[in-house]
Amino acid sequence: MQRQSRLKRELQLLSTEPPTGISCWQVDDNMEQLRAQVVGGSGSPYEGGVFSLEVAVPERYPFQPPRLQFLTPIYHPNIDTAGRICLDILKPPPEGAWRPALNLSSVLTSIQLLMNEPNPEDPLMADIAREYKYHRAAYTATAREWTEKHAKPRDAAVSTGQKRRSADQPEPPKKPRPGLP
Repeated sequence: MQRQSRLKRELQLLSTEPPTGISCWQVDDNMEQLRAQVVGGSGSPYEGGVFSLEVAVPERYPFQPPRLQFLTPIYHPNIDTAGRICLDILKPPPEGAWRPALNLSSVLTSIQLLMNEPNPEDPLMADIAREYKYHRAAYTATAREWTEKHAKPRDAAVSTGQKRRSADQPEPPKKPRPGLP
């Protein structure tokens, strides 16, 4: 019961006072399955991209961290091709830095910061981390290309008469992505 009320408060706060470029909502009135969107930060190769995430809230939340996974493909050293994220606050102690005082808003904000400032010293994708460290221009170009391809609204939808989705409208759920394109 305490978990439910905390989640309701957190979701209410995320809907009334969301951090810039972040949204989160329930899927089918299920408090354990959430969706989130994170907008790529200004000046980053992800700028203008809208990245969708799946958020699974465990039974023991807030004593266990939520499980997050990118649904939108992203070229990043700390996010693998299955959308899994390497971030210390997503792991419980002793290997991670999760603590019950953290909440969904702080987790999503940390992911947005990680997108803007990758950590090549603790990568999930070693080849992308090497590229980030030693060939930054190539990394930036590829990350921008992936953002254009996967995370930006398609102009084709406008020309075919379909309604274009804005960054603050939830997008329909996507299937988990396969390997690299």
